[in-house]
Amino acid sequence: MTAEPKEIPQEAAVEAGRDPNNVAVVDDEVEAKLNGLRETHGATWDGPDDPHNPYNWSLVRKVSIAIVVSCGQLATLMSTSMMAAALNQISEDLGLSISVTQICFSIFLLGLAFGPFLIAALSEIYGRRFVWLISNVWYILWNSLCPVGNNAGLMITGRFLAGCGASAGVTLTPPIMADMFHAKDRGKSLALATLIPYLGPALGPIMGGLAAQHIHWHWLFWILSSFEALVTVLGAIILRESYAPALLRHKARAQNPHLYPKYSPLTQQFYMDLFTQLRKNIHRPLRLLITRPIIQLLAIVYGLDFGIYVLMLSTFANIWIDRYHESETISSLNYLAIAIGTTVGAQAGGHLMDYIFRRMRDRPGAIVTPEFRIPYMMSSILLIPIGLIWYGWCAESRSSWVAVDVGAAIFTAGCFMVGQAMLAYLLDEFAHAASANAATRMLSNVLGFAFPIFAPSLYGRLGFGWGNTLLALLYLGLAAPIPLVLWFWGPRIRAIGKEV
Repeated sequence: MTAEPKEIPQEAAVEAGRDPNNVAVVDDEVEAKLNGLRETHGATWDGPDDPHNPYNWSLVRKVSIAIVVSCGQLATLMSTSMMAAALNQISEDLGLSISVTQICFSIFLLGLAFGPFLIAALSEIYGRRFVWLISNVWYILWNSLCPVGNNAGLMITGRFLAGCGASAGVTLTPPIMADMFHAKDRGKSLALATLIPYLGPALGPIMGGLAAQHIHWHWLFWILSSFEALVTVLGAIILRESYAPALLRHKARAQNPHLYPKYSPLTQQFYMDLFTQLRKNIHRPLRLLITRPIIQLLAIVYGLDFGIYVLMLSTFANIWIDRYHESETISSLNYLAIAIGTTVGAQAGGHLMDYIFRRMRDRPGAIVTPEFRIPYMMSSILLIPIGLIWYGWCAESRSSWVAVDVGAAIFTAGCFMVGQAMLAYLLDEFAHAASANAATRMLSNVLGFAFPIFAPSLYGRLGFGWGNTLLALLYLGLAAPIPLVLWFWGPRIRAIGKEV
């Protein structure tokens, strides 16, 4: 049974990103905002037009912040895929088997899986800006060390720890957008934040192909670290704290300094308080994953989506080099099809999602719920098996490169549109968006690590045609029914575990 709708305070509605003139349902997001207001000893914004409220920042500031954090996420997505075209050279230089080289490629995803637990917890203690900057510095350090000495152990360790730092991009970018944009603009804000980073899956392998043929593959890591260092410097200048509870705590501290004792980082009390807060916050993603079935269902959808996508990235270059006999440089240009798919999916998809949301919201008697995202998710999810089968059988029959790339673009567009819908659903439902995002993405990144490891065996036995058909049927059987389940029973499922 779902709770009866009840009216909520206007301030909490604004904090939660809801229209204060049309709020009817109290859910986790609003309740958490109310709790956050209480925890700040009553500190609130100075009215709905308070310029310190991130919702009221100028469009120029919002866009500037979006560009900076999206450039940071670009480095993350490029790091995921940049080794793809240079795997053969890396295998030879490090003396690794194909399967171990695949682990070097995909262990970055394990870092993306587990890093968000700490990053989300810290961001909900200290705010987004500080954690984003520190995480970038951590990524730069370990990514730069990966190729040093042609050491396999350092490569694997460095890739994992670099992934932990890089996870700040995928963990904090959606919450930062939600901090600044209302729910009605969710699609446009996510499209803005993903315009640049969604080029990463194409730019990474293109860089890898150029490096494999013209310079040493070591420079892949050092070029990316240099780029991320530049982004971090720009972030230190442009990025502003956007997390409302952190901003209100700072305001309350300024108004009531006696309520907030300050401890030096050198004192024992500081570390005791930090440990207490971390213990509470770091458990939140795990608790959400275990106790909220809605998180589990979204994790299955996005986990299979992302796992198959990373598998496809890790084998895409081999199709062009082994089957079409293209050079590393020419073969890498086919990743432009992936860039087209991600760009069309993110930009056109974001506007389509907002259009569907507005149409459903404007119906007579409509009460806004996260299920307004489901029609968009349903239409997007079908593109994945269509693109997989198209791309697989065209590659199997050695059809024109254009046909193969069209299938890859359709598949990629579907992957990123489904990811967009999942993120919008999470941001609509959960106040602790960073924790909810971390919980949902854990399975996706674990599958992103595991799927490329068995890719050579899968395609070696079944070929690209039947191999991709098997993946498409797996996705249709496990993931495609979930949007229907959410459409009919979403409110009941969301209610389970809310009291925890």
